[in-house]
Amino acid sequence: MGKVIPFKQIVEKAHHYEADMTRFLRDMIAIPSESCDEKRVVYRIKEEMERVGFDKVEIDPMGNVLGYIGHGPRLLAMDAHIDTVGVGNIKNWGFDPYHGIETDELIGGRGASDQEGGMASMVYAGKIIKDLGLEDEYTLLVTGTVQEEDCDGLCWQYIIEQSGIRPEFVVSTEPTNCQIYRGHRGRMEIRVDVHGVSCHGSAPERGDNAIFKMAPILSELEGLSQRLGNDDFLGKGTLTVSEIFFTSPSRCAVADSCAISIDRRLTWGESWEGALEEIRTLPAVKRAEAVVSMYSYDRPSWTGLIYPTECYFPTWKVDEDHFTVRTLYNAYEGLFGSAPVVDKWTFSTNGVSIMGRHGIPVIGFGPGKEPEAHAPNEKTWKSHLVTCAAMYAAIPLSWLASA
Repeated sequence: MGKVIPFKQIVEKAHHYEADMTRFLRDMIAIPSESCDEKRVVYRIKEEMERVGFDKVEIDPMGNVLGYIGHGPRLLAMDAHIDTVGVGNIKNWGFDPYHGIETDELIGGRGASDQEGGMASMVYAGKIIKDLGLEDEYTLLVTGTVQEEDCDGLCWQYIIEQSGIRPEFVVSTEPTNCQIYRGHRGRMEIRVDVHGVSCHGSAPERGDNAIFKMAPILSELEGLSQRLGNDDFLGKGTLTVSEIFFTSPSRCAVADSCAISIDRRLTWGESWEGALEEIRTLPAVKRAEAVVSMYSYDRPSWTGLIYPTECYFPTWKVDEDHFTVRTLYNAYEGLFGSAPVVDKWTFSTNGVSIMGRHGIPVIGFGPGKEPEAHAPNEKTWKSHLVTCAAMYAAIPLSWLASA
């Protein structure tokens, strides 16, 4: 018979560590940690894990920090990516994005919601587990993963495929406003290339203008975006043109190439093959003999490791009655005496690799709110850190009870 979950003590401990979580989160925010430049924040996390008593802490060859609690035979994992996007136009910020701000209720700074708040709560959930002696029947792996903003899921492709680590399920601590999230759409990064022939701009009829050839493709893509797939839970597929490139000998010449990038969001039932084919069969694409391809990613991590992959990030969801949903639902009710909201993300997470590629169930519960991600004046809430620390400490035993 499993241990009785001490819900009241867990909540009390989570409140007790609010100041420690705040301090730790502000330390992480103060360290710029854009994708592929996470070394300093990784070592700061390692230091905090060791300070609060994790049983083992290591940094893998890609640069992910892996902290272990417990020595039981069954493995579950909790994940936070600890890279951030840049700050964008600094004039849009009302405070320094790395010095941050703090009030009685909130913490501001780049990474507060997306996604270092989740790391702060996970580390102190580990402290709560150790304080209360709850770790005997399982092993909890807490991961601080890199390069997610650049290539979501790549870190977990490496962890699963190269390190051979395969937990029974993973809790993603991406921002969910302290709600349970059970899926999101997938995505692809697609490129369309059109070729032309340059000539002097004074006699354009002598050449073949690649930008003009791209124009009807853009129009047909806009039309295609209105007739993509739909799913009752995840919503509709989308596409948008996110970038445009060209080459030309000069401003007084006809462009000899034009290319665009497409951000394609895939709902349930759509495939990467189908997404490419529906573009390739557009009449304007055929007329222009355009080349439609998928981007690949091969940027080195902060350790110098290159782990190339195609820029396809699969759609995933778990059923409403799945054991992961039941696990988190029961933990939430036990801790807070009310029913949680169950929903989905709009954006993409490391779940694209964990479940989308490798079939390991993922469930989301995190501090902060999705609209804060990538926005100026990013913030999270201290109460969220407390709620999530309590949840993360209770989830392992709730899982064993549910299973």
